[in-house]
Amino acid sequence: MPRKRKSNSGKKDEAALGEDGRSRKRISSATVDSGGDFVEDKKVEEILESGDCESAFILSDVVDGSDEKKSPGRKARRNEEEEEGGDARFLGKPVPEEEARKRWPHRYQKNQSETIQARCHFVQAEVDGQVFFLEDDSYVKGEEGKENYICKIIELFQAVDGSQNFTAQWYYRASDTVIKNCGHLIDNKRVFFSEIKDDNPLDCLVKKLKIVQLPLKAESDATEKLRSKCDYYYDKMYLLPYSSFVSLQRDSTTNSNESGSTISSDADAVTVGFSELEEPTGERTLLDLYSGCGAMSTGLCLGANSCGVKLVTKWAVDINQYACESLKLNHPETQVRNESAEDFLHLLKEWEKLCASFLSSESNGSSDEHGNMNEREDNEGDCNDEDDDAGEEDSEVFEVEEILAICYGDPNKNGNAKLHFKVRWKGYGPDEDTWEPLEGLSTCQEKLKEFVSRGYKMKILPLPGTVDVLCGGPPCQGISGFNRFRNKDAPLEDPKNKQLVVFMDIVAYLKPKFVLMENVVDIVKFAGGFLGRYALGRLVAMGYQARMGMMAAGAYGLPQFRMRMFMWGALPTERLPQYPLPTHNVVVRGVIPTEFELNTVAFDEGREVNLKKELFLGDALSDLPHVENNEERDEMPYDSEPQTEFQRFIRLQRDGELVVFFRKMLY
Repeated sequence: MPRKRKSNSGKKDEAALGEDGRSRKRISSATVDSGGDFVEDKKVEEILESGDCESAFILSDVVDGSDEKKSPGRKARRNEEEEEGGDARFLGKPVPEEEARKRWPHRYQKNQSETIQARCHFVQAEVDGQVFFLEDDSYVKGEEGKENYICKIIELFQAVDGSQNFTAQWYYRASDTVIKNCGHLIDNKRVFFSEIKDDNPLDCLVKKLKIVQLPLKAESDATEKLRSKCDYYYDKMYLLPYSSFVSLQRDSTTNSNESGSTISSDADAVTVGFSELEEPTGERTLLDLYSGCGAMSTGLCLGANSCGVKLVTKWAVDINQYACESLKLNHPETQVRNESAEDFLHLLKEWEKLCASFLSSESNGSSDEHGNMNEREDNEGDCNDEDDDAGEEDSEVFEVEEILAICYGDPNKNGNAKLHFKVRWKGYGPDEDTWEPLEGLSTCQEKLKEFVSRGYKMKILPLPGTVDVLCGGPPCQGISGFNRFRNKDAPLEDPKNKQLVVFMDIVAYLKPKFVLMENVVDIVKFAGGFLGRYALGRLVAMGYQARMGMMAAGAYGLPQFRMRMFMWGALPTERLPQYPLPTHNVVVRGVIPTEFELNTVAFDEGREVNLKKELFLGDALSDLPHVENNEERDEMPYDSEPQTEFQRFIRLQRDGELVVFFRKMLY
């Protein structure tokens, strides 16, 4: 069976403590001021049975007793407040009993030991001279030496034991969430609303706050304006399962939206979100970073296409030449680039400048960042590299026939990384093609314009806002537990780990609608999970919705366990994709850190499910032909039919036809 994910129902208080270490004051029902003594006074019983809320204040005197019943910690703080003249009390008349029972029915149930039962509710209270109303935002006294907590007041009530309480629905600072020590990536005025609620003594309220909710499509100017006029602002809800940050609809701070759903029970895990990416051609574009041979993007496209979404890998980038050749062979429609991710990012920025320069009607005849590229020479039709003062009769003139390609880097290996164009020279063949820097083509404006115009129409490179899905798995060698030389003190100083920064920089530049990042589970184990927290923090800081889940390949029908981390990101106006539930049993291997148990994609504990049988190596390899020691062939035909459903599946070709086996003839 897959690892069971613990259900979070009925355990929100525990989750609140475990996630950020908060130890807020809690009130136990049927106790006297948290002292633990049950009230067994006849006068108390009479008051409880009378139904008179005004008499509740008498109950407070009856059960309060002396200061000896208060815990030492509360007593010390309360004494300090009393010395300063501070106090806490409800104001006005109680909420009518019938209305209170409708709004807060869980507070008026007999034989309910887990919930503090209410004597009556109020709509306002005064603490240390400040008046608080229901739905107000406030600081709540934190632990000594630490910042105050932040909450929304959703209940003000007097318990049956006479204690005065409020129910807090908590806001989280970035440092309070799973992002933790990467909280500096996010504005210190930005908080995240949560579903976590608990009860606290009324006198824990410290100060009223002004917290505003940003609209989904807030512009940066509007955000800055609101920021300057409030204590905090928020636009997302933080959910503990899968460490999710999801968009909030306007004025929906008490209920999560559809994006809050983290798991799907059907194939809608793929179609949710993608189906809304309508384009004239009906095609959705995908960029595959660190693509290798293209397995991740191929799988995404196959899955999306099987659900009626036409997702196409338009661009792919990898530094390995042979991986790029394999990908191009299998996906001739893809623009495959064999270069580093850093050079690719530089190229994207230069390409945007070129498109703006040559394709914008406003830039005709004007200079641009590349240096007067649109100024036309009298002989603009001539494209040659002859110097102006060259007058020798025997000098050879090279004329540009066509510009074939573009790159950023050092293709000539001269130690000068910059923008280059691949040039086909007139009168010369492909063997004489050369890479020329941009400044060397200053007299070839028409040829440059032709190339840029053609490349723009063919979408040879993505521009900001034109990518629907960006996927990738940055190198894991600097993270993997097999690496004995990992830099635990400064993980991002490792060149391979630094690719995580580059990945996020590309996301920040292109602003794709959806982001999917894959990596080994060690990303949440190594260095206290720093790299996983960093990646999630970067997405959230860029305004993306995000969630992080861990899925085992064996739970979906592969003959190996292979647990991996998958991090989703989606623009605020999109629907954050879900994780598909497991389909197969699996032999569990490895350990998930306790902090990230809720990130494991599995069925809730205790739920009965009927999963398919787990697969083993024999299910994949038993149909392979026998290989002799003297075998010289690199490829061998199958000599038997598929013996398992998995073998039948992996023999399928792109067109769905089964790879037939070779029957030996008997003589």
